[in-house]
Amino acid sequence: MIYLDYSATTPISEQALQIYLEVAKNYYGNPNSLHDIGGQAAQLLEGCRAKLATLIQAESRGVFFTGGGSEANELAIRSLVKGNDRKGRRLITTKVEHASVLNTFIALEEEGYEVVYAPVDEYGQVDLVQLEALLTEDTILVSICHANSEIGTIQPLEQIGELLTEKKHIIFHSDCIQSFGKIPIDVQKAKVDSISLSSHKIYGPKGVGACYISPSVSWKSVLPHISHEKGFRQGSVNLPGIAGFVTAAEETVLTLGIEKERVRRLTQQLLEGLRQLKWEIVLEGHPKTRLPHHLGLRILGMEGQYAMLECNRYGVAISTGTACLAHEKGSSETMQAIGKTDTEANEFIRLTLGKETTEEEVTQTIKTIDQICQQYFKR
Repeated sequence: MIYLDYSATTPISEQALQIYLEVAKNYYGNPNSLHDIGGQAAQLLEGCRAKLATLIQAESRGVFFTGGGSEANELAIRSLVKGNDRKGRRLITTKVEHASVLNTFIALEEEGYEVVYAPVDEYGQVDLVQLEALLTEDTILVSICHANSEIGTIQPLEQIGELLTEKKHIIFHSDCIQSFGKIPIDVQKAKVDSISLSSHKIYGPKGVGACYISPSVSWKSVLPHISHEKGFRQGSVNLPGIAGFVTAAEETVLTLGIEKERVRRLTQQLLEGLRQLKWEIVLEGHPKTRLPHHLGLRILGMEGQYAMLECNRYGVAISTGTACLAHEKGSSETMQAIGKTDTEANEFIRLTLGKETTEEEVTQTIKTIDQICQQYFKR
């Protein structure tokens, strides 16, 4: 089967899998244990922390490992809010965030915080002028994703970071789960205070993620008396998963430049091939400032779910958006935010390429979509 759903998840790399198995077998101690076996595990854990920090130009003492990207988002936002709510209770985000971010803000709003949604343009990008107008003295946190998982649009992270740096009391969190390993991330250059990452998006094992919070920023544990990860989360760390995650991260970042250009070329080939067909196929998201491996499309007049199911029947795996909302009813928040009607939103499909995607698969995908359209529109 042709797999074109790399934004949902990726196959674990062979090297990450081997490291996972080696650590599971030989470093089974709990890093919090005080005996030598625990000490060996703790040493490996800290080595992984330092390596991951290097990949994002961060301080290792600000890296915390989690049970996944969604947990990293929730814990980061809640910990930062709890640590700074004496300064204010106004929070800013957007409607084009991942569900793990939006759901956290919905919960915070129910708890009495003021949540304001910065508007985005037709491509899903934040308007910096309008964002600045929303900043007030009691604003304590802004959370804006680096890249949207559905339409692939990249946000102007550095410009947002520069804007918020001028407002020294406002903390900047960014969900970088979709961008990590696809485009460079430098927390110092972008002036972000906190980011979230996920292992299984970059050929690492599932059930592992990480959060970085700058040591210069205040935060508080979401629950009292937590001992793991300096109080950031409950539960023993998944050391084999963490080692596999960091191995995959090193592999991915090391080859980022070459792979980015390869998938960009294949993505462009796929888009141009589809546009040459006689069917009306529209690209969603920013035409240029977008993830290199990502295509968010609409086949006008065809429901996305139908296109996805037919592609699956012909041996091509695509999606209709983020996997976290695959079973939810109604239009996505992102499509609504960029001004799409329910009918337009329901036409959406997502094709995302990865390191195992070939030119032959791209050619076959174009033929498959053409065949599906021919059968559908002749009815």
